[in-house]
Amino acid sequence: MLDLKRIREEPAEVKRRLAVRGNPELAEQIDRVLELDAERRALIAEVDELRARRNEVSPEVGRLKQAGRHEEAAQVIVRMRELGDRLAAAEARRAEVEQAVRDLLLVIPNLPEPDVPPGTEAQNVVVREWGAERTFNFTPKPHWEIGEALGLLDLPRGAKVAGSGFPLYIGMGARLERSLISFMMDLHSREHGYTEVWPPFLVNPQAALGTGQLPKFAEDMYSVPADDLILVPTAELPVTNLHAGELLDADALPIKYVGYTPCFRREAGAHGKDTRGLLRVHQFDKVELVRFERPEDGRAALEELTGHAEMVLRRLGLRYRVVLLAGGDLGFSNAMTYDLEAWAPGVGKWLEVSSCSLYTDYQARRANIRYRPAPGAKPEFVHTLNGSGLALARVVAALLENYQQADGSVRLPKTLTDYVGTDRIGG
Repeated sequence: MLDLKRIREEPAEVKRRLAVRGNPELAEQIDRVLELDAERRALIAEVDELRARRNEVSPEVGRLKQAGRHEEAAQVIVRMRELGDRLAAAEARRAEVEQAVRDLLLVIPNLPEPDVPPGTEAQNVVVREWGAERTFNFTPKPHWEIGEALGLLDLPRGAKVAGSGFPLYIGMGARLERSLISFMMDLHSREHGYTEVWPPFLVNPQAALGTGQLPKFAEDMYSVPADDLILVPTAELPVTNLHAGELLDADALPIKYVGYTPCFRREAGAHGKDTRGLLRVHQFDKVELVRFERPEDGRAALEELTGHAEMVLRRLGLRYRVVLLAGGDLGFSNAMTYDLEAWAPGVGKWLEVSSCSLYTDYQARRANIRYRPAPGAKPEFVHTLNGSGLALARVVAALLENYQQADGSVRLPKTLTDYVGTDRIGG
């Protein structure tokens, strides 16, 4: 969440930064926070004053009774009760206002970084591209046709056991999926210096609150109400919360994790959009990169993390581009995001296969993740980052479409041949 002190001291700057998101209601929410905060501070002063007066009056009762002045003591007792009632009312209202401030802060998004352009998706900026577009001497097929013909995907049976949007990989398709996970985990842990983790696939609501999925995106997540648990929409939730409530030593930073989880998303509001094949599914596998950094290192870490995700695409030989998201397309908790999009010739589209994001101290405030810059120094909030390294469903789609051959087979990039055990599927 945003720093209340910063909102109080720099309201114009906070509103200016939020305006990049293109939602005028955010300025109104900031004004409401300021109103509530002013009331909260006035109530704190009132409570302190009432407590002080009660503490002054209380000893007077004993002195009056000891002096035999019982009528005056009774009058003081009445005054004390009145003070007590006023104090209780002020304390109750303060609790209400403090909760209202917190509730409001939980639904106000993060401040975009200065480099984030204003506008919507149309104003996203292509930062760079890599790789050449493959030319075909035949009409390239979409991945779902390739997968079905080669026995890699059985989408009807997946839908039969779980519903539409739950793909079934079978045979070499399942092996390809498993191989991609192993390749990505090996690359990031062995070459990029990330510590490998295999986190829980369910989290409690506090974890989702800490990373910003709750309360705003409750409808997008699958939950298990009987156990008060949530199926992870991304490994970001369990891995970021590994250090929730902790005070880290400065020497521990940076902390870099790579974790695998299946991801479960309702995709609320996306009905009817890109529903064929693997482009928009409710369950998919993903390898996630998560980092905890000193505030001054956050921006540089974002560039490095993005480069690590790009390396997966380069090793796979897939044409891709890096896109800087505009404010109106920026995620709720994100301060700055680069999307990686792979070209899929069978569907003729750029497919988002990764989002690499800097969250500044937004998640750390929600999850209370701090570090001590130096011995004896005041604790500060860390900066968190994460990025897909990569999301597999669309990577599989891009691989099948880019490496399809005229005879219907799919040639595999050299990077995967040892993992899969062959250089070609089919043919």
